[in-house]
Amino acid sequence: MNRLRTPSPSLVVACVALFVALGGVAYAASTIGSEDIIDGSIRNRDFKDGTLRGQEAKRNGFGGGAIKESSLDASQLKKVKNAGSADGVARQAVVAATGTLSRGSGTTSVTRTGEGQYQVVFDADVKGCAYAATLGDIADGSPPAGEVAVSSLAGNANGVLVVTHDSTGAATVDKPFHLIVSC
Repeated sequence: MNRLRTPSPSLVVACVALFVALGGVAYAASTIGSEDIIDGSIRNRDFKDGTLRGQEAKRNGFGGGAIKESSLDASQLKKVKNAGSADGVARQAVVAATGTLSRGSGTTSVTRTGEGQYQVVFDADVKGCAYAATLGDIADGSPPAGEVAVSSLAGNANGVLVVTHDSTGAATVDKPFHLIVSC
């Protein structure tokens, strides 16, 4: 006949300790809320790598010391859509006196339409932007003497009219120039 054996006291103590330990974790998880945590008491080291997401962080909640500079990678940044100032500085043109585009960014075409008159067309609407032009050599020569004026190009929202003058400002003459469009 089989007899039931009485468990040893150490086994009973071990089982009770296990139940208390498991119950304590469950109790803590169900009763401790965010209002129970003292502000500033949880540090970066308390989080497992990669477990804290942007939506879980308070705005301006991390100081400069919380970000490793080695983790910043500019190649992962994308162009901000419809960012006027960031987009505007990307439009520029360096134009020879003949109306040839020497170099530029965002420039689709340059046309010399008459003595000292140029139409510079960009890849986007620049009608509401500011234009700044200066006479300047296209390479490393001396800048020419004279005057330059700019305005929106009638009939083309992407264009800028540039007119170059002699030193007196009376006559239009072909001159090389640098143009920057800032939106």
